[in-house]
Amino acid sequence: MDFLAFNQSVIDEFRANDGVCGGPFEGAPMVLVTMTGAKSGRELCSPLVYSTNGDDPIVIASKGGAPIHPNWYHNLVANPGCTVEIGTDKFEATAVLTSGDERKRLFDAQAEQMPRFAEYETNAAPREIPVFRLTKNA
Repeated sequence: MDFLAFNQSVIDEFRANDGVCGGPFEGAPMVLVTMTGAKSGRELCSPLVYSTNGDDPIVIASKGGAPIHPNWYHNLVANPGCTVEIGTDKFEATAVLTSGDERKRLFDAQAEQMPRFAEYETNAAPREIPVFRLTKNA
């Protein structure tokens, strides 16, 4: 199965099961982030694992520890307005790229909950893995 087909199957499963996914995402907190493509201008949806900080979902552009950022990172940098789906809740948000101490704190908090993120950080070095705060629009 190609990557786009795999993502679509996760998106379909998420929406059919009120945000619960099985397989490799069994038990993981999942969010769907719909954004505008940086190059294409098309609407794109990415299923992502997330943590929270207060009311804000936090997503990490780890790409499994790859040496490059995932495509969705570039989309959110170019077009930070997005739609977030968590369970059956859906809202408009702004993706805020964090930096410095805030980035480290949010990354470390998610890595504590999901230890594979610490592995991703080691594998991605020297790339600093970006962390986004998805802030609900008023």
